[in-house]
Amino acid sequence: MHDIEHLKPSGKPKFIDRGIKKAGEMLVDWNGEKVSGIGLIGMPLSKTSISHSGASAAPEVIRKMLNSFTTYSIEKDTDLQSSVITDLGDIMPHVTDLKETQSRFEHALEGVLQHNPGMIPIVLGGDHSISASSIAAFSSVYGSVGIIQFDAHHDLRNLEDGGPSNGTPFRNLIERNKIKGEHLIQIGLRDFSNGKTYSDYAKEKGVTVYPMSEVNSRGIIPILEESIQQLKSSVSAVYVSVDMDVLDQAFAPGCPAIGPGGMHSEELIRGIQFLSTHPIVKGMDLVEIDPAIDFRDMTSRLAAYLILQFLLFQKSK
Repeated sequence: MHDIEHLKPSGKPKFIDRGIKKAGEMLVDWNGEKVSGIGLIGMPLSKTSISHSGASAAPEVIRKMLNSFTTYSIEKDTDLQSSVITDLGDIMPHVTDLKETQSRFEHALEGVLQHNPGMIPIVLGGDHSISASSIAAFSSVYGSVGIIQFDAHHDLRNLEDGGPSNGTPFRNLIERNKIKGEHLIQIGLRDFSNGKTYSDYAKEKGVTVYPMSEVNSRGIIPILEESIQQLKSSVSAVYVSVDMDVLDQAFAPGCPAIGPGGMHSEELIRGIQFLSTHPIVKGMDLVEIDPAIDFRDMTSRLAAYLILQFLLFQKSK
């Protein structure tokens, strides 16, 4: 007969540290009522990626990574345990029709924003193609919008050669008149990662570009102060698009398009902290994470951390 005296009972652990709350516990499923504050929405698409990508799995992993953190900020001496992040779930893509998927993303998000005017959407990609849909919806609700794009790449490829991919979202938006080129600010573009054709297109359309050399020499905060000042007199809202490949490959191993010479994670964190304090910033997306190639979920973990920092500094503004 086996000795069963030392077997642990099933169910919840007997001893729980009640002084610590995991950040994932702030996630509350949407019940259909009006949402105020941050709302998470997943757009799980990676079939439009130019390179091989499993970014469609990222929304669920980013949510899971919130449980890697507590609700307490030691730096601000603030506990977010009473805060709520509403989880509206994922907008399901069409199985085979990519353009139908992109249209579905746009119209679903537009409906959510119209129903919840007090909500600040944080959209979880997916590859960067989803930004064409999310920003188009954002523009339909807010009118004239400004974009602050953290990215190693322009994402201004033409749509004729390969259709709407993760290399085309901002050209797509400009050509659909959803944004103006002069309202697009690109930060962190990396050397030897872009073509002259698309750099010329950016200049032609009045896009403001801060390459990594300028981020390194000036620092992220002066650039963002300049960017907000430039946008706030001409747009009604600002949307922040964070392509995680803006980071150096050492900080974002889960990005399909990793490369050297990118931004350090602390620089990006400070940038998100700063932007979240400005009332004109009313939405954000986090894109281009492939959990299948991510080392110990480092990149998804950082994305979750950015959500917490956005919430923390937005509440303290």
